[in-house]
Amino acid sequence: MSHPSSDASSTVEGLYVAHQSWLTGWLRHRLGCPHSAADLAQDTFVRLLTARETPPLREPRAFLTTVAKRVLFNHYRRQDLERAYHQALAQLPEALVPSEEYRAIILQTLTELDELLDDLPVAVKRAFLLAQVDGLSYGEIASELNISIATVKRHLGKAALRCYFAL
Repeated sequence: MSHPSSDASSTVEGLYVAHQSWLTGWLRHRLGCPHSAADLAQDTFVRLLTARETPPLREPRAFLTTVAKRVLFNHYRRQDLERAYHQALAQLPEALVPSEEYRAIILQTLTELDELLDDLPVAVKRAFLLAQVDGLSYGEIASELNISIATVKRHLGKAALRCYFAL
């Protein structure tokens, strides 16, 4: 089987023309859903378009596979987040369940927050969520995580800096 020339793979447009169909098939095989595969293939190319630069590629399919795996991981993580959110909603009394519009806003905010805090250490992320989502005090967070109040303050400071620089 001949592969498209490396010249065609030097731009995102070239990558798309040469490999979009293959990538969609690769994702379809993993997801079992042609619609989700097509969406995630598009997301992969959008990620390339928004990247600072696409490096010269000797193995464009290996590169696309790596990017697509990250997109797929984020897809699964979002599904887990949505599932957890819906489980939390199911625990609420009916009178407290937010409207569909408000639920969509909350879910979008949770997703953005998850992405924002993604590469922070787990303890920092957990402390931040305990403070912001659960409304716990420094002492309660320290007790919950079995750390000192000074460490809680340090963790919350790291998370706050991340949020500040994301604005």
